[in-house]
Amino acid sequence: MKKIFNIRVILLFLALTMQISCSKYLELIPPNGLIREEFWKTKEDVDAVLMGAYQSFASMDGLLFTYGEARGDMVKADPSFQWGNEYKLMQSNIFPDNGLCSWERFYKVINYCNEVIQNAPEVKNIDDTFTDFQLKGYMAEAYYLRSLSYFYLVRIFKDVPLILTPSENDGANFYPPQTKGEDVLAAMMKDLDACRPFATDGYKTLQEIKGRATKASIDALQADISLWNFDYEGCIRYADKILPPLNKLFALLPSDRLFEIYYPGNSLEGIFEFQFDNKYNQLNSTYGMTSRYAYQYLPSQRAVELLSFKLGVEKKRGENVSIAMVSVDNYVIWKYAGMVPDGKTERSGIFTNSCNWIVYRLADIYLMKAEALSQLSRFDEAGIILNQIRDRAEVAPLSVGKSVTAYEDAILDERAIELSFEGKRWFDLLRMGRRNNYSRKTKLVEILITNVISTQKRILSAKLTNPLGWYLPVAKDELERNLNLVQNPYYNY
Repeated sequence: MKKIFNIRVILLFLALTMQISCSKYLELIPPNGLIREEFWKTKEDVDAVLMGAYQSFASMDGLLFTYGEARGDMVKADPSFQWGNEYKLMQSNIFPDNGLCSWERFYKVINYCNEVIQNAPEVKNIDDTFTDFQLKGYMAEAYYLRSLSYFYLVRIFKDVPLILTPSENDGANFYPPQTKGEDVLAAMMKDLDACRPFATDGYKTLQEIKGRATKASIDALQADISLWNFDYEGCIRYADKILPPLNKLFALLPSDRLFEIYYPGNSLEGIFEFQFDNKYNQLNSTYGMTSRYAYQYLPSQRAVELLSFKLGVEKKRGENVSIAMVSVDNYVIWKYAGMVPDGKTERSGIFTNSCNWIVYRLADIYLMKAEALSQLSRFDEAGIILNQIRDRAEVAPLSVGKSVTAYEDAILDERAIELSFEGKRWFDLLRMGRRNNYSRKTKLVEILITNVISTQKRILSAKLTNPLGWYLPVAKDELERNLNLVQNPYYNY
C-alpha cells in the first residue's frame, strides 16, 4: 500500500515470505524461533503482519483480473497469447494441472489474517501502549481481508476448506476437508457483522482511507455476498449504508472527471482499492497485461460494440476511457494503461505500474442495489438507479419492460459498460446463471462460448450445461497432498 510500509514491515514481510513462498497451500512451515520469540510483542508487529496481508492480496491483482474477466465475454486473447493457462481458461479447456487452479495465494492471505486474529489479543496483554480501540481496528481489518479472500474462493471453486486458525505449529490441521460454499459465506457474514462496529474510518492519509478496511468497505462486501446469496433485502440494507443520503463520504464523479477513478485513483467514488505506487516499487500487474504492447488481453468484439465510438453512445466511459483504438478495428484496454482519457497518452515513468486495483466503488454499489430491487419486482426504484448511472455518463435513459428478466439483462449490460475490465463480469454472469434454480443457464452457456474457437462451441455448450463446470477444479497437487479433499465431480474424467 502506498507509503504505508516502514522498514519493520518490510523486514517482517520478507521473513514471512521466505518461510512460505516456496511452500504449498496448508503446508506452511511454522514461523521459526526468531519470529515467534521476537515478534508478537508490540502493536507494530501486529501492524506489520496485517500489512503483509494487504500486500499479498494486492500482488494478486493480475489474478483477480483473470478470474473476473477471462471466462466472460468482454475480453479476448491477443493472437500471440493463445497458449498457456490463461488461454485454456478462456476456452474453458481446464484441467486440474492448470496453474490457475491453485488456491495457494488466497490461503497465504488468509494465513496472515489468521495470525493477526489469533495473536493480536495476546500482544495487547504485553504492550501497554496497545489500546483496545487499536486492537479491535486491526482485528476488523483482518476479518475483512479474510472474508474477501473466502468470497473470491467460493465464487471460483465453490466448496473450499474453511481455515480459521493460523498454520503456525505442528498441531495445526494441515489436511482439512472442504466446507460447502454457502457455509463458508455464512461464517464470513457473521464475522463481518461482529467486526464492523470496530472498523475505523479515521485513517490519516487518502491512501489508507481508500486502501484499508473501513465500515463502508465491509458494507460493500456484505452487499455483494448478499446479492450472490440472492438475499435481496440484505443487499439493499447493506448498500443503503454506503449510498447517499445516509452516507456523504462518497459521490459519483461528474462525467468529465470519470477517468480520475483510474488516474490518479483513490477518487471520491472509491470505496476500497488495492494500492500501487511505482516509485515505492509497489507495482501492479494490469499495465503489463493490458498496455499497447502487452499482447495478452484485448477487448472482445462484444466490448468493442458496447464501448467504441462507432455507435456514438458511450462518449464518456467508452472509447478513450475504457478502451482505445490503436489502428483500424484494433483496440486495447485503456483503464490501466492510460494517463488521460485520450486513448493516446500512456502511463510512463513512475506512473507506469501505479494504477490501483479497484475492489469496490460507488457505481458498483448503486447497480447492486438496482439488481436487488428489480429481483423484488420494485421496478420503478430499480429504474431510477439505473438511469442515475446512465445520466452521470451522459447516456440517454432506458425504458425497461417491467419484468425481472428485462431488468436483469439491462443491469447486466450496464454493469458490463460501467465496470468493464474491473474483474466483475464473470461473477456477474455466474450470478445470473445460478439464479432461480438455473433458469437462465442456457443464456449463460451462450455467453461462455462466445469467444471459444468455432470447432469447440458445440462440444463445450453441451459440457457446460452442468453448472459444476462453471467452477474450477481442485488443483492436482492439492489432491495428492491432502487426501481429505474431494475433486469437483465435473472434472472426474
